Amino acid sequence: MIAAQQPVQRPADARLLVIDRHGAITHAPRSTLADFLEPGDLVVANDAGTLPASLHGVHLASGAPIEVRLAGRASFAHEDLRFAAIVFGAGDWRTRTEDRPLPPPFAHGDRLALGPLVASVHGTLGHPRLVALKFEGPADRVWAGIAQHGRPIQYAYLDRPLALWDVWTPIAALPVAFEPPSAGFALDWKILRTMRERGAEFATITLAAGISSTGDPALDARLPFDEPYRIPAATAAAILRTRTSGGRVVAVGTTVVRALEHSGGRSGDGVADQRIGPDTRLSIVDAILSGTHAPEESHYQMLRAFHGDDVLAQAEAALEASSYRTHEFGDSVLIFSRPH
Repeated sequence: MIAAQQPVQRPADARLLVIDRHGAITHAPRSTLADFLEPGDLVVANDAGTLPASLHGVHLASGAPIEVRLAGRASFAHEDLRFAAIVFGAGDWRTRTEDRPLPPPFAHGDRLALGPLVASVHGTLGHPRLVALKFEGPADRVWAGIAQHGRPIQYAYLDRPLALWDVWTPIAALPVAFEPPSAGFALDWKILRTMRERGAEFATITLAAGISSTGDPALDARLPFDEPYRIPAATAAAILRTRTSGGRVVAVGTTVVRALEHSGGRSGDGVADQRIGPDTRLSIVDAILSGTHAPEESHYQMLRAFHGDDVLAQAEAALEASSYRTHEFGDSVLIFSRPH
């Protein structure tokens, strides 16, 4: 696979690799996604908007330049200004994350000047790059400061700085994600209309999608971090209706799988703290629409809950042979769960 370097959400030539429940592989234009749905299916997407979660500033105790990447939060509460964050030393996205220097050593109570904002360190979280932060000041001013000073988190394979509209999906609503729920980039209003015409339903959940890479293997092994979510009553009702009638629940992205499996399809707020992998027996989700992922990536582990390693290896070989594009602006895979 090759990296998708340009932030184009729905390129005309985007492709879709489909794995059916028996492991058969099909290649198709991504615009034909609805052709693989059936009457009675339910497609569920994450409607989280993306925060400008990269904040540059200074570690006040040392005067050293830093970049803070907000990476986790315990709730959606407006007044909750506590975050887990990945912190780098000097530099920006143009340098690969694995090559970024460590930040200066942090102590409890250290203050960070981040543009118009100040945050204090409440502790390190088992790694020099991972810290607990709390912003100082009224919530409205803090959120306004993040909007004013922050930039979307991005990586060195991209060819230009991201604008905020580059990382908002067409259905984006509450801005709570730290990186975009990028499987939703595949959606547009034409596809949603075609889904309806085929007799499939569409619903949404909200999950604060976390970061995809920290640049450190030890930290990457801890991904994904805990993520708050919200399942609307209407979505829970649609899930129950679909499962009762024998339809399939199709999750748009790993974030949706995580939220639905953690919640059991019930409505309400929660925090997804589980790992989904080859030993997971899925109880709600029957298929996943996702980006293309390499076996060493954390997102790939979730795909192993849908099919065995033999089928996924064949799919990986097919993706490589056909030069599919990877990362958030790349091509897509649609995987239907194997029979149990």
